[in-house]
Amino acid sequence: MTLEECYAACNGDYLSARSRLMGEALVSRFLLMFLDDTSYRTLLEGMEKKDVDMAFLGAHTLKGVCQNLSLRGLYEPTYQITEALRSKDMESAKLLLPDVQSAYEDTIGAIQSYKKYIEVDG
Repeated sequence: MTLEECYAACNGDYLSARSRLMGEALVSRFLLMFLDDTSYRTLLEGMEKKDVDMAFLGAHTLKGVCQNLSLRGLYEPTYQITEALRSKDMESAKLLLPDVQSAYEDTIGAIQSYKKYIEVDG
């Protein structure tokens, strides 16, 4: 899976990311770093603990990373849950969480496929 195919698989905007980060090499580098980002875990932990501030921090950070990498497919649901948590509306956030989880899994799956591709084809 090429980098462009990875972006297509997770409904990202490859051209925007390439423009923002001034080239494919940096897009690739930062996209692979996303695999180690902990903001999603912070969001989940905050939701589990019913800690709206922790959940907001995780969601807000994840939203920013998605925006910087032009990962639209994950950015949209993350934006929605961030706004619910900003308003301290944990009930709405609970309803939005499955969409975030699904988009996150799609995004991580695409990035992992891309990582395997570049490790083999190098």
